[in-house]
Amino acid sequence: MNEALKEKLKTLPVYPGVYFHKNEKGEIIYVGKAAVLKNRVRQYFQHGEKDVKTEALVAEIYDTDWIVVDTEMDALFLEFEMIKRYKPKWNILLRDDKTVSYVRIDLKSKVPYISFTRTPEDDGAKYIGPFYGKTAIERALRILRRVFPYYDRPYDGKKTLNTDLALTPGIEIDKTTPAEYKKELKNLIRYLEGDRRKLLHDLETQMQKLSKEGKYEEAAVVRNQLLGLKELKKKIVFSNKEFLDISSDQALKQLQEMLGLKNPPRRIEGYDISHQSGTNAVASMVVFVNGASDRSEYRKFKLKAQQNNDPESLREVISRRLKHKEWDFPDLIILDGGQIQISAVLPLLEPLNIPVIGRDKSGDHSKSAPVKLWIPEKDKKDANTLLYHTLVNLSSSSHVAHLIARIDEEAHRFAITYHTHLKRKNMLK
Repeated sequence: MNEALKEKLKTLPVYPGVYFHKNEKGEIIYVGKAAVLKNRVRQYFQHGEKDVKTEALVAEIYDTDWIVVDTEMDALFLEFEMIKRYKPKWNILLRDDKTVSYVRIDLKSKVPYISFTRTPEDDGAKYIGPFYGKTAIERALRILRRVFPYYDRPYDGKKTLNTDLALTPGIEIDKTTPAEYKKELKNLIRYLEGDRRKLLHDLETQMQKLSKEGKYEEAAVVRNQLLGLKELKKKIVFSNKEFLDISSDQALKQLQEMLGLKNPPRRIEGYDISHQSGTNAVASMVVFVNGASDRSEYRKFKLKAQQNNDPESLREVISRRLKHKEWDFPDLIILDGGQIQISAVLPLLEPLNIPVIGRDKSGDHSKSAPVKLWIPEKDKKDANTLLYHTLVNLSSSSHVAHLIARIDEEAHRFAITYHTHLKRKNMLK
């Protein structure tokens, strides 16, 4: 361990977080989560028996950075996001695929149950994840089960110990109905996907409405859920991510400097168009808050103009998006495209001072495609005059390149998924 790293490790905080091990070139080679950063990160450098792979990882560590979060569960979600962004080689070399889990909930079933799987299928069920470390997400769901009771195996109508412990919704004892149970499962899904703040607000509104209508028993059930969720904040919180210290995210800092923004872009929206020769044309909007994806904010659009014209399609979707004042406006928009696509939407965004850039893949849609950005440049004497577009080639190892590629990958995936869904639906007509 070099002297600079030795001194840096003395400043490790005693809070949950995500840490980034880097090699001498500054490349992130491993991302991990910790309940207590100070304890976990120091373990790598303590004397003691380690397996061969871990020894090899430690030998390559030259520097370490970290981001502090509110809870262990926040660390779990952020770790997943950063592994998806950086694809560190040692996470692949050290990871056992059996630890990668998805939460599966089939809401089409008459009485759904929650299970875990390593391989999501195209079966119409809801898959949440993936999560690295099955134990952590299982523990989270056990805690949440006290607030939103659920079945953890196929329903057979028989009373069990979990019924007595109020860990099932109680359909088997006529405590509730399958329809009401599904409503509660949707709230659980919202919580898992990060929609915690709005969920609490909606439950508060629902409780007050039921109370005014004289439905006091139903209001009491919602009140107990509210109290339970607020109590969970002491144990486990799925953060809205605005509490993260984004000054620690180097990609956002680099974006701020590159684009001359006043602040790091807190909310970034990525857009992509998908169609087949102008048919089943759709658009995706993905949202990254403080550098991490926020799937509860994703939106999909079925385009009114079914055409093979991506710039015009982007103009339509951006126009429709801007009409939704209830959605927070972005600090930056990233398009899949270049100068023509940017020029198509600039007149809509400039009056709102929303910056936009484009990723030009030049037909290369592979995950290893180089990251090239088109950035519209203004006249320094007259900020209202657009002079030209600048093409910036980013180093494949830069933090900005990894973030842009991650956002673009998500936008493309989300658009393709919706396009495929519509195509199959229309084929069955």
